[in-house]
Amino acid sequence: MKKYVYLLILGGFVCGLFASCQDEKEKYIPTPPVVSIENLSELDAVPQDDSIVLKANVESPLETTLNWFVNGEETSTDSVYVFKANELGQFEVKLTATNADGEVSAVLPVEVYGKYKYGTFVLNEGRQLRGIPGTLVFINPKGEITDSVYYKENGASLGITTQDLFIKNNKLYLISQRGGEDGGFLTILNAETLKKERSYQDEFSEIQPTTHLVVLGDDDIYVRSEGKGIYRFTPSTGTLTLIENTKGANKTTMAVADGKVFVVNGSKLQVIEAGQTAVSKEITATGAIASVIPSADGNIWFCCSATKEEPAKIMKLNAKDYTVQENAIEDETATTILRGGFFASPYITAKGDTLYMGNMSKPMPVCRHIFSQKKTDLLGNIMEGLENVMTMYNGIAVHPITGEIYVNVIKAYGRDPENKICVFGVDNDQLTFKKSYHGYTVNPAGIFFTYNFK
Repeated sequence: MKKYVYLLILGGFVCGLFASCQDEKEKYIPTPPVVSIENLSELDAVPQDDSIVLKANVESPLETTLNWFVNGEETSTDSVYVFKANELGQFEVKLTATNADGEVSAVLPVEVYGKYKYGTFVLNEGRQLRGIPGTLVFINPKGEITDSVYYKENGASLGITTQDLFIKNNKLYLISQRGGEDGGFLTILNAETLKKERSYQDEFSEIQPTTHLVVLGDDDIYVRSEGKGIYRFTPSTGTLTLIENTKGANKTTMAVADGKVFVVNGSKLQVIEAGQTAVSKEITATGAIASVIPSADGNIWFCCSATKEEPAKIMKLNAKDYTVQENAIEDETATTILRGGFFASPYITAKGDTLYMGNMSKPMPVCRHIFSQKKTDLLGNIMEGLENVMTMYNGIAVHPITGEIYVNVIKAYGRDPENKICVFGVDNDQLTFKKSYHGYTVNPAGIFFTYNFK
């Protein structure tokens, strides 16, 4: 009897121990890692060859391994990963954390775009008499400058007297007065990489010199020919069509708004609609029109000189119905600037409804006009504090985001180490020098901000 009692007690103990083990197994809760990606750079888009620093944030009571993947390919096992790519496009960065209890992933999408997509271009004419081709200078958003970027990306030179630049549909267009070299008269590049897609020389030989251009579409390009007028160029057929009644169009930039081209021709602002062979509309000003530029809200700014009867004016044109708002400019310095002159780039430049204008005559004054307030101020003179200055070369340009004013100041024609790309701010209604880049310009044709072409 004692033997059976002992066996019962032993059996009960074993059953109890087994039940206890079962309870412990049932109480165990798996703990896979908790993972996220911390973006230390706070960027989700970068130019090619730039980088984003990413950090793995992991919570796990067990030993954990990390694996970073880019578009499915493993790239690192560290806790910090520096993403960098030369190819353009969309990338998926995935971080996977694994422990004994499971595997968990976090994903971060990243865009890589061309290093020339955002920034500032300074276009150089080169030297016509010496046969020196034009060059293109680039300043990135960090303020870093690169000389001769067309040559760096293509291993060849632009045309001679490269005069104007336009960006449309991720293509960058350059026009030169004399052509020749790799760029010809018209050069078309990828706007992000500056790799050449096509250049045209023979097609323009009968209408050279060509000085300015705008683009409505890939097969709809408008080019100014000196003394002849505006031509529509169709790359698919290689044909040029003269737009009637545009002879005498000013040697200055054209503007695009509402899918139309706006051209200065004396005291008239001419409108060319897509695909048309004649001017669709003419707006007549009281004086000679010095410049036309697009406004940030999709309309048009233009200005005209004073006459005996009428003051100088800055005007805003509705690009759809052609109604005009005009502000009389009574300030003597601003009136002098709005007479125009020899610049092949605009005499006015705008950020929002604030316009700036500069004069090449020493001491090279800069005026500001706030259109909504009908207020004009003299901000200061470019020459103050600068050394080795002969003149301003073409007009000033205001950065549409930062509001900084850029101007090309030269000591001599051609390349000179004291030729400067100067940057000014406006502090307490005063023009304030901020920085300059020396030795990059050779008869600079103009300053172009990529942000103005969106």
